Amino acid sequence: MSTAAYAVQQQGCGSTRKLRVAVLNRVFAATGGGAERYSIALVENLADRYELHVFAQQIEHDWPGVTYHRVPTLLQKPRWFNQLWFAAWTWWWTRHYFDVVHSHENTWHGNVQTVHVLPVKYNLFNNRNGLALALRWLKVVTSPRLLVYLKMERCRYAVLPLRQVVVTSESLRDVMASTYPACVAALSVVTPGFDPPADAVSSDKLIAQSVARGRLALPKTGICLLLVANDFRKKGLTTILEALAKLPPHHILAVVGSRLQMPEFRRQIFRLNLSARVFFLGQLPDVSGAYRAANYLLHPTLEDTFAMVVLEAMAFGLPVLVSGPEHCGIAGLLLHQVNAWLLNDPRNPDEMMDAIMTLDADPGLRQTLSNNAIGFAAGYRWKAIAQSQEVIYSAAAGF
Repeated sequence: MSTAAYAVQQQGCGSTRKLRVAVLNRVFAATGGGAERYSIALVENLADRYELHVFAQQIEHDWPGVTYHRVPTLLQKPRWFNQLWFAAWTWWWTRHYFDVVHSHENTWHGNVQTVHVLPVKYNLFNNRNGLALALRWLKVVTSPRLLVYLKMERCRYAVLPLRQVVVTSESLRDVMASTYPACVAALSVVTPGFDPPADAVSSDKLIAQSVARGRLALPKTGICLLLVANDFRKKGLTTILEALAKLPPHHILAVVGSRLQMPEFRRQIFRLNLSARVFFLGQLPDVSGAYRAANYLLHPTLEDTFAMVVLEAMAFGLPVLVSGPEHCGIAGLLLHQVNAWLLNDPRNPDEMMDAIMTLDADPGLRQTLSNNAIGFAAGYRWKAIAQSQEVIYSAAAGF
């Protein structure tokens, strides 16, 4: 992209300056989740071409050329109040200086809005009619939380000059188009990407796997299933545990993510007699070791607009078992038993168990999925994706 596409001519002189971009994300830390890693990767890939300022309440990041602004937290709960406060604070401090305000949050301001989750309006009202719709509206009008979220969301997707709305998958584009049809002309798709380390695919997988398991205190032998998620309920841990209980005992499960929901799943683990086969690893700043340690990634998600962890695992050559396109955005880009195993029903533990047993018994299919996964992931590198984001910044700045 030419310098003119991202530089602004300064009045009164012949010099140019970089576009000034404010990035809004309440949590700017790799452990936050896929949306946070997406935001961080874009900042890292664009930092040398823009004057980037990050506004966040939690910052665990340091990158040359990036300026960080910590947004104070008045109250963490109720969450809707913190969201409203974050939006108001960032609106005040980004009103004048910046050419582009890029929000990854539900805020009413920002000429670039990146959407990582299904709209609140869609979740509330989709496929509801008659009495069900009336009851849902009753719930909304009696809930300050829902009223705030809906009002902010409506303003976020309002048609404004130069506003750009970015979604992370084609399936999310369809949802946005049906939920907020006025913003269709402003919609663009910019998927997540992943730049794997140079040694992501080892020439000796067994040695790399053994070393990784040792570092994570996982058993050196057996078949290791992997779940990477912060919301265990939404990402299907219940289904995985029920499937694990039906599998031979040499199958173990490693879980990467927040420990907040662990107590309720500990009870299920105890009930299913899986205490010696499930390992909670917590939030890892670098998930590479977990991908190297595992044999399969399991992602029976109930709702994902893309699923960045699936792309990451594929870059490491892991066969992935993932919910189909109805539940997961990336699945719309995948081919069943070609580069992934697509699950028809993420709530069905028998389907998951059968898929794992089939892969266990078929090394040829495992190798096919691994090889094709690596090839698929190679098409989603951050350099190319950042270039797509630059086009959007230019449009938002009026070029």
